[in-house]
Formats: sequence, C-alpha cells, structure tokens
Amino acid sequence: MPADLAAPAPPEAGSVRPPLSPNALRRLVRDLAERPERWLHRVRLSGEDRWYERLELAPDYEVWLISWLPGQSTGFHDHGGSRGAFTVALGELEELALAGPEHGLTVRRLTAGAERAFGPQYLHDVRNTSPGPAVTLHAYSPPLARMSRYELRAGGLARTATEGPEQW
Repeated sequence: MPADLAAPAPPEAGSVRPPLSPNALRRLVRDLAERPERWLHRVRLSGEDRWYERLELAPDYEVWLISWLPGQSTGFHDHGGSRGAFTVALGELEELALAGPEHGLTVRRLTAGAERAFGPQYLHDVRNTSPGPAVTLHAYSPPLARMSRYELRAGGLARTATEGPEQW
C-alpha cells in the first residue's frame, strides 16, 4: 500500500477523537476527488457487485473508493451511527432518501462533482441508473463499525439485517 494511503498508528489508550462533522468529511472527499492521481489507478469494475476499497483509515475517519456499473445499488442502509459524505468523481448516480414522514421519498440525480453529506441517523439507497459506470469517494467518521440494511415497504423502512466489517 502506498505510504500516503497507509493506516496511521492506533491512538494511545484513553485518547478518543470526536467524530468529524459532515462538512469536514465533504471537504475531505472533495479534495481527494480533485486529485485523481491518488486513486484513479486503483479503480476496478466488477459485474457481480459494486467494487470497493478502503483508501484511508485514521482513528477518527476512513475513506472508501467505490465503482458502480449500470444497475448496481446499495439498497437502503444506514451507517451505524457514523457521519458521512460522498462525492461522485466520475459518471452519475441516483440517491433515494426518506426525508421524514411528512416529506416522503426524495430522489436526487447526482452527476460528476455532486456531493452529499449527512449525519449519523441518515438512511439512503444509492444506485447507478445511468448507462455508464460511475466512481465515488466516501468518508465516514468514526470509521464504520456496522451498517443496517432496510427494505422499503408500504409503511416505511423495515430493518432486515445488520452487518459488521467482516461482511464487507
């Protein structure tokens, strides 16, 4: 692993860093997207499922690189209490999110350069409905420890599974 992508030493006992804000995470992925020489050569495409690789791991955040072929999606999921942000570096995606019972389902088209940042309770489904591949950069703080998956039903979202890092 290149030195600039290596994980730092673990924090000393008793030193816990507060999570980064969604806006700080947004700046992190935006800055990385503007430096494709750091990640473009790592991108792979997989016909079976989205391809992903963790690029950075620090005590208080992590960064992932994800590629998407047409038709690939995450399904509705949360981020286990972590804050997050992502940017579309190449291509375009669609994001579905529940904006609360009074607002219903929100659908956003995200083209190259689009950014999203969110708090620890955010649920969404990201999918590639375009005819070409897409590449995104994601940051989470604290690093992901678990994620729950949901199914959209007439009455709202129902949790169907919870995963830990061993499933990624």
